[in-house]
Amino acid sequence: MKIGVIDYGMGNLFSVEQALKRLDCDVVVSSDVQQLATTDALILPGVGAFPDAMKRLSETGLDQFIKEQVTAKKPLLGICLGMQLLFEESDEVTPTKGFGFFKGKIVRFLGETTTGEKYRVPHMGWNTLDFQSIPKWLEGKVLPENRFVYFVHSFYGTETNPSQLIATADYFDNKVPGVVQAENVCGMQFHPEKSGDFGVFLLRQWLQGLGVSTC
Repeated sequence: MKIGVIDYGMGNLFSVEQALKRLDCDVVVSSDVQQLATTDALILPGVGAFPDAMKRLSETGLDQFIKEQVTAKKPLLGICLGMQLLFEESDEVTPTKGFGFFKGKIVRFLGETTTGEKYRVPHMGWNTLDFQSIPKWLEGKVLPENRFVYFVHSFYGTETNPSQLIATADYFDNKVPGVVQAENVCGMQFHPEKSGDFGVFLLRQWLQGLGVSTC
């Protein structure tokens, strides 16, 4: 299986590439749409600010390419900021439209609960995923008891569509969307490539769910 990692200058590319190679995938890291078009599935990583990322994707034409590939039913996985870009909009720095594959808005953690308790922003470190539903790529699988994954983010998805919500993590007053799915598009707010055995398990199951057994 050939997996395309989209390089738009704002991704944690090396760690994602190495995680895929450890799962025996043929990995293409590129900004070239012709190269990326030859892959079986795409991964959109991301580190940085939402408006900067959308600007970079627009300047390179990768935004239109991603839309076309999703319409053509190619599987797409967004990781961290890459997941957030798949929502309708974000208020990070300045209001910015996203791809709109998932319903909802990206907002900043307030840093204070409704009772006045202060908490750290960013949400950084290990947290447990609570599954609200099971996507097709996890059907029939036994989930490990240890479901800790590694988060690093100051913004998170709100006003989500319950039918698109797979798993959440509690962070003080906030129910953080951890995994979302809409047809052939999946998003993971945490870093599966940095989340130990459970992160590898989720990444492997997503890849195997694509229907090709070589990965």
